[in-house]
Amino acid sequence: MTSRQQGRRAVVTGLGVVAPNGVGADAFWKATRQGVSVLDRISRDGCTELPLRVAGQVRDFDPRAVIDSRYLVQTDRFTHYAMAAADLAVADAGFHPDAEQPYAVGVVTAAGSGGGEFGQRELQQLWGQGPQFVGPYQSIAWFYAASTGQISIRGGYKGPCGVVASDEAGGLDALAHAARAIERGTDAVVAGAAEAPLAPYSMVCQLGYPELSLADRPDRAYLPFTAQACGFAPAEGGAMLLLEDEQAARRRGATVRAHLAGHGATFTGPSRWEESRAGLAAAIRIALDDARIAAEEIDVVFADALGVPAADRAEVLALADALGPDAERVPVTAPKTGTGRAYCGAPLLDVAAAVLAMEDGVLPPTPNVTEACHDLALVTGRARPAELRTALVLSRGLMGSNAALVLRRGEQS
Repeated sequence: MTSRQQGRRAVVTGLGVVAPNGVGADAFWKATRQGVSVLDRISRDGCTELPLRVAGQVRDFDPRAVIDSRYLVQTDRFTHYAMAAADLAVADAGFHPDAEQPYAVGVVTAAGSGGGEFGQRELQQLWGQGPQFVGPYQSIAWFYAASTGQISIRGGYKGPCGVVASDEAGGLDALAHAARAIERGTDAVVAGAAEAPLAPYSMVCQLGYPELSLADRPDRAYLPFTAQACGFAPAEGGAMLLLEDEQAARRRGATVRAHLAGHGATFTGPSRWEESRAGLAAAIRIALDDARIAAEEIDVVFADALGVPAADRAEVLALADALGPDAERVPVTAPKTGTGRAYCGAPLLDVAAAVLAMEDGVLPPTPNVTEACHDLALVTGRARPAELRTALVLSRGLMGSNAALVLRRGEQS
């Protein structure tokens, strides 16, 4: 890439997390490192009688404490999570945008479910009381682009902004989109994804996914790579990152937490899990080539871990196809089994965990899973110390998108 030859590349300088197992990177990492599972019976109003029983809910989060009331009335829960995570990422980076250069900072998010809770409430008002009771923000709050727009407006970020709609894998694609913007000349981009699919209308829509787990027991609802795998438990939340041009970040004295080294994306079609083997393997190879690294340099894989036997098998085979003999050596982990799969937010939480794992020198475990039935070095039980320089994060969407992202530890060149 021409821009990369000119020396511009994207680095992570800030992390913001709103997850079922903790708000803030420190709380999230503490629970992730300990292998804590917070999957539980769904308690959200209007949801308790539906066939979907178990999910990862964000608790102890009061949007009124972190978001001005004028923005709250315009937005859905998924945007509340994204705005809060964006604030945390910017603060974590110690970033203070130049008010005289508002076009130097952009925003990119991904979303799959949109503002279902807000939309349902307004539609109930429409049918129950009439059109005069529908608020004007119904037109925007449900829209998958709402988080990008609100973060941009609230922060005064007028640089390149975008929204990625490529189902779950869009979380990684959003980071790649942001990195390309930085390589083309943007100073910084707030990028990531957050979801809020635990509302009655949204949950009924999800019941159409055959991959969804309808298990009653939280400790049995999401068990990828095992003989007991019965689908995935959904979740809400996500993460936002502050990405900056490396040279600009170092000039201002920022800590470079990780390098976005390479990205690959492919498409294999909805629920075609056997075909996802080739598609995911291709995405991994593209990401490795983009990062200019060899397969043996990967120190840990954060798996997509769908929890569907055919999909799990395809992922294991894709790793073998792309990494060769190293596939049996490299540790594989799936921390999301303790929090649930937050759609576009899921790979962002994996990226946050990967950055923190490399900083801490620790492999986080895969909660609730004790033994894999596939040939892979799955990290189970407790966290393990490890020298981690390079991480591979994988994601697949229910509609057929595949993505792979290579991260390098911050102090590395």
